[in-house]
Amino acid sequence: MLLEKRIPASYIFNKIKKDLVIIIFIGICAHFLSSAFIENIPEMPGNIPAFLGTAITVLLSFKISQSYDRWWEARKVWGAIVNDSRSFVIQLQSFLQDASNPVIKLMGYRQIAWCYSLGRTLRGLNPLEGLDEYLKEKDLLYITDHKNKPLAIAQLNALTIKNLYQTNEIDTFKHIQLDSTLVRMVDSMGKAERINGTVFPKTYRLFLHFAIYLFVITLSISLREIPLIFELPLLIVLSSVFLLLEKTAYHLQDPFRNRPSDTSVTAIARTIEINIKQLLNEPDIPEPVQPNGFYIL
Repeated sequence: MLLEKRIPASYIFNKIKKDLVIIIFIGICAHFLSSAFIENIPEMPGNIPAFLGTAITVLLSFKISQSYDRWWEARKVWGAIVNDSRSFVIQLQSFLQDASNPVIKLMGYRQIAWCYSLGRTLRGLNPLEGLDEYLKEKDLLYITDHKNKPLAIAQLNALTIKNLYQTNEIDTFKHIQLDSTLVRMVDSMGKAERINGTVFPKTYRLFLHFAIYLFVITLSISLREIPLIFELPLLIVLSSVFLLLEKTAYHLQDPFRNRPSDTSVTAIARTIEINIKQLLNEPDIPEPVQPNGFYIL
C-alpha cells in the first residue's frame, strides 16, 4: 500500500516509460507525415483533439472509480478479518472454563497461520512459507495435500470446535458463536478470492490506450505548423497525464498482485499476529512490518 510519503520520480516514470516511447514514435511520425503531405491532409481543428481529451477524461474517471471500489472492498475484507481474528481468540478465552487451555493457543496460532497463508495465496506466492512457526507438524502434513491451504487451516479449527462441543467443554450457544465467527472469516476469504479472480475487462484498457494514441495523432496534426522541438514536449506532457491516471487505475483494480499499490495483507497479518500473541500472553511479540520506503506490503 502506498504511504503518504514522497513517491520517487523513477517509480512514476518506470510505470509509463514504454508507453512514452510509443507516444514519441507516434508523435514524430504524425508530425513528419502531416508536414510532408500538408497539401493532401486537411487542417485539423483544435476542437477535435479537445473532444477526444474530454472523452478520455470521462473514461478514465469511470475506470478509476471502479478500480478504487475494488481496492477499497479488498481493504474492507481484510479489516473484517482483523476484527474476526481478534474476536475468535477472545471468544475461546471467555467460553472455555480454563483460560490457559492449550487448545486456545493451538487455534490462535492456526488463525495467525491462516492470515499469512491467505495473503500469500492471493498474491500467488507459496502459501506454506513460514507456517512451520505456527502450525504443528501433523497440521502441516494435513494441509499440504489440499489445494486451498487457508481453507484447510480453517477446517482444522472447525473440527477442533466440533470436538470441544462433543466433549462438553462448550455448550450449544458457544458452539454456534464460535462457528459463526469462523464462517464469517471463511466468507471474507471467499470475497477476497472473488476480487482476485474477477478480471477487469481487458478490452476497456485497450480501447483507452487506443483513444490516447488517437488523441496524440490528432493533436500532432493540429499542431503541425509548430516546430517539433516544441510540439513533442507538449504531446509527452499531455499524454503522460492520461497514462499515469490509467496506470493508477490499472494497479488499483488488482489489489493482490504483490505491488506497492496492493492492499497491505502482510502488514495486516503481522498486526493480527501481534494482537493474538498479546491476548495469549506470549513472550515473543514481533515488531510491526516496517515500510519499504514509500510503501508497505
